[in-house]
Amino acid sequence: MSITPTKQPVIPRIKKETIRKLLRRGERIDGRRFEEYRPIKAYINVVPKAEGSALVRLGNTIVMTGVKLEVGTPFPDRPGEGVLQVNAEFVPLASPTFEPGPPDEFAIEAARVVDRCLREPKAVKLDELVIIPGKKVWLVFNDIYLLDHDGNIIDAGMMSSMLALNNARIPSIVSIEGDNIVIDKKVKEKPLGINVNVVAVTIGLIDEYILVDPTLEEELVLDSKITIGIDENNRVVGIQKTGMRGIKPSTLENIVDIALKKGVELHRVLGEVLNNPQQYSKTLAEIMK
Repeated sequence: MSITPTKQPVIPRIKKETIRKLLRRGERIDGRRFEEYRPIKAYINVVPKAEGSALVRLGNTIVMTGVKLEVGTPFPDRPGEGVLQVNAEFVPLASPTFEPGPPDEFAIEAARVVDRCLREPKAVKLDELVIIPGKKVWLVFNDIYLLDHDGNIIDAGMMSSMLALNNARIPSIVSIEGDNIVIDKKVKEKPLGINVNVVAVTIGLIDEYILVDPTLEEELVLDSKITIGIDENNRVVGIQKTGMRGIKPSTLENIVDIALKKGVELHRVLGEVLNNPQQYSKTLAEIMK
């Protein structure tokens, strides 16, 4: 889990007033339509030593996910399943407001929302990760790193996690003697089993205005924010709301309808990368040039 607490940046009052004034004119501060995502760029296999990895640029927000597999023991109440653990770290270079220290609520929230959206629809085939029933299983660590912060961390983190998990390969087991298992991390052939792909759609509310994919400046003005997890079968698999403002049932229905439509767009981006791995495989050094 992250060891980086955050302090929310202060947005000048004149900027807040400008954002609201533009909304009343049907405009956003960056020129997008209310229901429009920022440009999305995605890459896979960005960290060759990881079992799976991906990087997603959502506008100026950059999130990288690395997947690591280790042999461990299953949970006592789930002896026939492997273990999936989602962590999030907000790297200090991502924002001048990030400082070293214990995990803060934003990193914890991001990790938990991604975890819930993966766990509820059983996105990962945990039952295929058993090595010795009740004794030894594969532990899957899905580590999310925020490298540049300009809002909407969860949507970028969800997509980078899904890409990294899809491209993860399980290390080869050399031998099993009793409870002693020898693995060769240099040989990775078997893919991590995936049942269903999931994306997240975050929508913000400012007054009566509904904004898809809010930037950091917009997030600092929002009255409320909702993130909705949507699987490839167009089912809602998770919802997280933040902010003090209540939401009318009719507004919530509208938000869900918008999220389902935008979920189709995000799954299209996800599918494009997964179906063309050679085209989107780049190392982190190549991306950051």
